[in-house]
Amino acid sequence: MKLVERTLVLGGFLAAGCVWAQGMDTILVNGKVVSADERGSVHQALAIRDGRIVAVGSAAEVRKLAGPATHAVDLGGRTVIPGLIDSHIHAIRAALSYGTEVHWFGAGSVAEALERVRAAARQSQPGRWLIVAGGWTEEQFKERRRPTQAELVAAAPQNPVYVQWMYGWAMLTPLAHEALGIKSEADLPGGGKYERDAGGNPTGAIVGGIVPLFDKLPRPTFEQKVEGTHKFFRELNRVGLTGVSDPGGFNMSPAEYAPLFKLWRDRQLTLRVAYSYFSQKRGKELEEFRELTQLLPMGFGDEQLKFNGIGERVTFGMYNNDNPGDAEKEEFYKAAKWAADQGMTLTQHWQNGDSVHHLLDVLERVNRDAPIARLRWSIAHLNNGTEASFQRMKALGVGWTMQDAMYYEGERLLKERGEAALRRMPPLRTAMKAGVSIGAGTDAHRVANYNPFVALRWMLDGKSAGGVDLRGADETPDRMQALRMYTSGSAWFTHDEEKRGTLAAGKLADLAVLSGDYLTVPVSRIGAIHSVLTMLGGRVVYAEGEYAKLDPGGAAR
Repeated sequence: MKLVERTLVLGGFLAAGCVWAQGMDTILVNGKVVSADERGSVHQALAIRDGRIVAVGSAAEVRKLAGPATHAVDLGGRTVIPGLIDSHIHAIRAALSYGTEVHWFGAGSVAEALERVRAAARQSQPGRWLIVAGGWTEEQFKERRRPTQAELVAAAPQNPVYVQWMYGWAMLTPLAHEALGIKSEADLPGGGKYERDAGGNPTGAIVGGIVPLFDKLPRPTFEQKVEGTHKFFRELNRVGLTGVSDPGGFNMSPAEYAPLFKLWRDRQLTLRVAYSYFSQKRGKELEEFRELTQLLPMGFGDEQLKFNGIGERVTFGMYNNDNPGDAEKEEFYKAAKWAADQGMTLTQHWQNGDSVHHLLDVLERVNRDAPIARLRWSIAHLNNGTEASFQRMKALGVGWTMQDAMYYEGERLLKERGEAALRRMPPLRTAMKAGVSIGAGTDAHRVANYNPFVALRWMLDGKSAGGVDLRGADETPDRMQALRMYTSGSAWFTHDEEKRGTLAAGKLADLAVLSGDYLTVPVSRIGAIHSVLTMLGGRVVYAEGEYAKLDPGGAAR
């Protein structure tokens, strides 16, 4: 790490004398400003004007840039990092129901999780649904198990309760079964089945068919969706996020984007959102993309909200299919070739490194017909990718959006695949050595917590939610490398690495002042870090404690 204190680094536009005369809008001084650039530069202070960083350097040097109207923020030694960017998070969908759900993020026991349900029931009218839509795993609970139906009934006897785990299991209370008209397995959508105990008796849980089952639940109103989006984005600001790449998702028809668009029109977005479109019409994917994008060219939007192409489901036939046939590959090729011809970014969901050759074969075919390197295409997940696969991706210019799935699922896969396999899942250093662009993220919120510091801790220690050592040192990055994956690395996937992702002169002033020093606290404590002051383009979007007075909208949100 290179410490830079005495050299003031200025943006080129400072040459204009009027800028010097007017001074800066804001200066942050007396801190540890981690640029997260390739040199590992660290400064004491930075200056902001018109939404961009104008200078970084020592506190004394930056203070000289202040004018009569400049607001000075004393960091008191706190660490500042670039605003974090989640390269793969279903934030738009999560936000729609955030204000009406019960959340088990960070709950350390079944008892604590049940208390959250109990508290929500006390604040609700009898008969109102209580929904836990995901983002938890039993490994995070000290009891190392999921809640029972009886426990949920005891916590909320007058409310229908629905608790979802990943996309494979959901527990419903009797009132929930009744409200959905589920009297037998024949009433379950999507081929779902009753979970049964050792005696063959239904436990109340349903296995399989979870996506269509969730679609039967009551939806929030439009107003609740708007408010939920506001609340969720502010919560993401609290944990240091200033940007997201959203790959759409199940149940995300075009109408579901209306609450996001309303906040954008009202200039109330507190995140930079880049979104891609996840196909919703089986057998008509290319037709759907063509129709929806006639007036939506690649990159359409502004610095707050922009369209970022298609995926993560491009075609149904190549989604969660480890053995696609020729017809399925041909349909994917047609959609991908169309995207390449339109200059669109594409991201594709692929879990299994053992079968990713099917996808890479098609991408190489597309590339022969229409070069894709400049388009920033990516593969999401790929937790057991190989050196050979990453080399093929590098040759194509295809990046990898990596998430902390093994934090939640690693212990289960340890039993299935063994210790040797888990020690390299995901193979972070292998991908780095291949030169593949890597963006970090979470895949929240149905399958994971949205907290980037939980993910960063996992990137550094390789432990599961239950504290089991999984990934080995050979595939573990250092702190600065992990941070860059969550900043400039993620910015690459939205064609923004020249605009954001590092704290450098000329970049957008997206930053987070941290509650603890990410670079020096014990790794075990990184997951507890959060932001005490988050800025988006120099505008305060979250503040707490001694900085709370800087957030004019805090009380209203």
